Amino acid sequence: MKWEEVRRIYPDRFVKMQILQDRIENDVHYIDEVAVIKAFTDNKEATRELVRAKNDIVVFSTYHEKLEIPIKRIFGFGGID
Repeated sequence: MKWEEVRRIYPDRFVKMQILQDRIENDVHYIDEVAVIKAFTDNKEATRELVRAKNDIVVFSTYHEKLEIPIKRIFGFGGID
C-alpha cells in the first residue's frame, strides 16, 4: 500500500506498518510500500509500539505528507567518511 492511501484511510492517526519496499538516498530513508499492521486511537499505545519497533516495522503519523525518515549519523558508528 502506498503512503497516500494509508493517509486517506487513516487520517491524523498513528499507524504501525511493515516496510515492503524502501530506499535510502542522501541520508533519507524513503519508504515506498507498506503493509498496515494496526492503526491507533490511543497515542500512548502508539508511543509504546514506536519504542518497540525495529527492523522493518515502523510507527508513523499520517499527519505527515511524506513517509520519509532522516538518517542521523552518530559519531563513532557507520564508518569513517
